[in-house]
Amino acid sequence: MDLTLIGYSSLFISLLAAVFLGAVLGIERNLAGKMAGMRTYSLVSLGSALFVIISRSVIAESGPLTAGIDPLRMASQIIVGIGFIGAGLVVLRGSRLTGITTAAGVWVSAGVGMACGFGLYALALFTTGLTLFIFTILWIIERDYVRRMLIKGEIPTPTQEEGDEEDNGDNEE
Repeated sequence: MDLTLIGYSSLFISLLAAVFLGAVLGIERNLAGKMAGMRTYSLVSLGSALFVIISRSVIAESGPLTAGIDPLRMASQIIVGIGFIGAGLVVLRGSRLTGITTAAGVWVSAGVGMACGFGLYALALFTTGLTLFIFTILWIIERDYVRRMLIKGEIPTPTQEEGDEEDNGDNEE
């Protein structure tokens, strides 16, 4: 699969769509008073899209796999291993969960490393830019707008006691 900048544009659109849709889901989670928000959902969505694109690109480049050699087996194990590292970054402090966005960022970083390892440099660079956007711009939006709404009491707080408001049975993140 010989990717030029024009060929990469459809992949970049996929990554942008993943970030946008993940952010939309994260906004809803913020508004529902959940701990994980825009940045976490955007990073997880971005990482997932990146891993799928990497898989599709490697399969297209490798052609038919012979003698059980599958370059994606190692990649899949990287994804699982990074999940364990990410789980170790998430900490419950009192009633607040911390480290979720950092864990999601580590997971996306694994995808960036995999993209580099497979020679998909433009994809890795673009994903890095999107990740920085999520870490900075979406953080500012969460800090300045969503948290202000929390302070004003317009939306429930993430630390709200169970049973104070109807939760529709969604008590997990």
